[in-house]
Amino acid sequence: MKLQFKEIFKSFGEKKVLKGISFTAESGMAFGILGRNGAGKTTSIRILMDVFAADSGEVLLDGKKIDYSGIKIGYLPEERGLYRKMKVGEQAMYFARLKGMSAVEASSELKKWFVRFGIESWWNKRVEELSKGMAQKVQFITTVVHRPSLLILDEPFSGFDPVNAQIIREEILRLKEEGATIILSTHNMESVEELCDEIALINRSHVVVSGG
Repeated sequence: MKLQFKEIFKSFGEKKVLKGISFTAESGMAFGILGRNGAGKTTSIRILMDVFAADSGEVLLDGKKIDYSGIKIGYLPEERGLYRKMKVGEQAMYFARLKGMSAVEASSELKKWFVRFGIESWWNKRVEELSKGMAQKVQFITTVVHRPSLLILDEPFSGFDPVNAQIIREEILRLKEEGATIILSTHNMESVEELCDEIALINRSHVVVSGG
């Protein structure tokens, strides 16, 4: 699988947010989009996810326009979105079913993840009972439970203490070893150095550094 950003331009009114952004990520690669807040990282991710349309340029998968119905994608947005009144297990099942998993498969895979993260006791808690970091763990699980081949993570370590951030890093590396292509947007250089094979450094809407 080869993901390409080709000369992507995007403006909002008079503000030019992306000015000819280009990069390529291959299967089994973790690719980092690095830059300060406001550099254009999240806009790049939203164009990749077809939330925004680019003004010009192309996003291609294996040389073709992405068919979002034909690929397993996991997307962890910077703005987290769990329903606070729902129980954790109920909500995790809901998201897994949205991603095409059967009830039996979803229940089995979710429980494996809950055991791996040591959060079995959270299944019947309401989301509003969880701390921000606890809720982040749940949302990470719902992002990856269906084993996506393309995993898109926007500031995935936001809200985590160092111990839990390391747990998430290890899981991202494991998913990469299993063949997932990972796009990681962050302002944290340490995370990029540990996880990413190649990067695009965005500054003032341009890619100023690209490569390994």
